[in-house]
Amino acid sequence: MTDVNKAMETIGQQARNAAIELARSNTNEKNAALENIAIALEDKSSFLLSENKKDLVVGEKNGLDDALLDRLALNQDRVDSMIEGIRQVASLPDPIGEISDLKYQPSGIQVGKMRVPLGVVGIIYESRPNVTADAAALCLKSGNAAVLRGGSEAIHSNKAIANCIRQGLVASEFPEASVQVLEITDRAAVGRMITMPEYIDVIIPRGGKGLIERVSKEARVPVIKHLDGICHVYIDEYADFDKAVSIAYNAKAQRYGTCNTMETLLVAKPMAREILPVLASNYEEEGVEMRGCELTQDYITQAKPATEEDWATEYLAPVISIKVVSGIDEAIEHIQKYSSSHTDAIVTEYYTNARRFIAEVDSSSVIVNASTRFADGFEYGLGAEIGISTDKFHVRGPVGLEGLTSQKYVVFGDGQIRI
Repeated sequence: MTDVNKAMETIGQQARNAAIELARSNTNEKNAALENIAIALEDKSSFLLSENKKDLVVGEKNGLDDALLDRLALNQDRVDSMIEGIRQVASLPDPIGEISDLKYQPSGIQVGKMRVPLGVVGIIYESRPNVTADAAALCLKSGNAAVLRGGSEAIHSNKAIANCIRQGLVASEFPEASVQVLEITDRAAVGRMITMPEYIDVIIPRGGKGLIERVSKEARVPVIKHLDGICHVYIDEYADFDKAVSIAYNAKAQRYGTCNTMETLLVAKPMAREILPVLASNYEEEGVEMRGCELTQDYITQAKPATEEDWATEYLAPVISIKVVSGIDEAIEHIQKYSSSHTDAIVTEYYTNARRFIAEVDSSSVIVNASTRFADGFEYGLGAEIGISTDKFHVRGPVGLEGLTSQKYVVFGDGQIRI
């Protein structure tokens, strides 16, 4: 057995033992641990930023593109948001132990379902160091032990955050192995992590297509994932002009390197002549490259021709593909063909079209009259999210506390026997 395999065996066993202890903890104890982690992050925020700068310097030297550098970067606002996310998780109702659907059966027994932790959650992620804090908070509150493996490009940032998490756990008398942040940068650690179901109950990959494809292909542990974020905004012929301009601009230009950023804009033909030049001016000011269909190029002279590949591309960059469609039928048809089932939005004042869109577009988030950028756990009131799932089992959309739990049947009797 290699050194990496031995190390992962030890980490897995420690996580399994910690999960058993965590299952015994009550809500007040978990909330106190989260508050202690938040305090440690506040106290060490300057240190976090200085360690993050080390990662950014190395990333620039290694030629990371702008989207990856943006994901990697921390600033005071992002640190504050990370801390706020932890405290919001602490303020959320604890799902563990909740009993639902408790009903008497003809035999006199009562049968219900109780929410329980999954056990040990393994999370593999790239670039974003805030995932370390978000994952720790959600796993702790939901009673799960966590094994976190961040990318080597964020090693200094993740180690600094891990120290704060460890400090909060120790202050709360929780097992340090409740949250383990791997310092092993060898790719073999990922290979072992996703093939040890005896220790890890579920794997959540967050990162580029290569990582998620590898995990999906090789894992022997159940996986919660999404592969692409090819998100659409459709501006209906019945859209409010000002709302449509604001939403289409925000969905693309607010931040480029996120999975809920719009990549394709669909515009109903009756709206195109008036709205596309306005949007083109806004995008051009932000340096967004526009690629469009033939009709789009009639209205936006600076738009480059869009190819078939563009409609199926998650750019994660200041690039947008634009298509003029005849109406809602063609818009839905396009989305059904090219969407990655992550997030798609319609802008319309026509109730019937809004109803059709949410009924027929089969994505994990379907939005009416708002930006796709809202499609994350924090904005959905989940406190923070562990990832987005575009699968249909066992959880879909932003994965928050409830997504990190399962249910078991509980039966209450008073001496009944089956006859």
